[in-house]
Amino acid sequence: MAADRQVSTGTVPNVLAVAGSDSGAGAGIQADLKTFAALGVYGCSAVTAITAQNTRSVQRLTPVAGAMVEAQMEAVFGDMRIAAVKIGLLPTARVVRAVARVLARHDGPDVVYDPVAAASTGRPLQAESALEAVRADLLPRVTVVTPNVAELTGLTGSSPPRTDSAVDRAARRLLDAGPEWVLVTGGRRSGRFCRDRLHGPRGSGGARWYRALRVETRHGHGTGCTLSSAIAARLALGDGVPDAVKVAKDYLGEALAAAGELDVGHGPGPLNHFHAMWRKT
Repeated sequence: MAADRQVSTGTVPNVLAVAGSDSGAGAGIQADLKTFAALGVYGCSAVTAITAQNTRSVQRLTPVAGAMVEAQMEAVFGDMRIAAVKIGLLPTARVVRAVARVLARHDGPDVVYDPVAAASTGRPLQAESALEAVRADLLPRVTVVTPNVAELTGLTGSSPPRTDSAVDRAARRLLDAGPEWVLVTGGRRSGRFCRDRLHGPRGSGGARWYRALRVETRHGHGTGCTLSSAIAARLALGDGVPDAVKVAKDYLGEALAAAGELDVGHGPGPLNHFHAMWRKT
């Protein structure tokens, strides 16, 4: 699915985010666009849901009609050369199928899917029928899917994996559903290190670990959105998947470490996406 890279022309690549809107601006479309800007790509957007939320909770969610999501995406694809697509919250089956139809018509850009199913507080954000549509219609069009362990369980229908070998088995089962690469994120697992596990297609060198010292902070709203958006940005800039994951993890760790510099809300706050830029000004 590798795109014809815009970087070769010397222009800034365009990346499309398809996700929900976060009124607190720590996750969703807002986190996606901040990440794109910080990593040097131009961000476009198609909103799949509107939420009323802050750092404490998601208080209300209204899905956008599938036809409107499709129209937003077609408007972007009809005018702009898109090097990569990042997909986040897909609240309904109709939205999932609309996104899959557009991707089928515009095959070429790398697609990174962050399978958001619930808020960090545990509130469900995605209908069960949407998850079924993801398995049937979307996963075969995805370059990289980035589930945490809970999301991996939901996508595969398996028992929650409690060991590294169980995670590997579930990831391989997810690969069989169609995506080219599976990155199982370890942010919610215990341990001194945050360990992510990347599984790729045959000939990719086998599964590999990405280890980073866990950042001790009460913040972290939007980490999954940020990681997947950073991977999409680096793919648009020409990285292969393993290198894109490495750069994205480094960026995420730095944004987490600098989160305490912000004063946003009274709950788990957002990352400092512009930590490097703001220190220079």
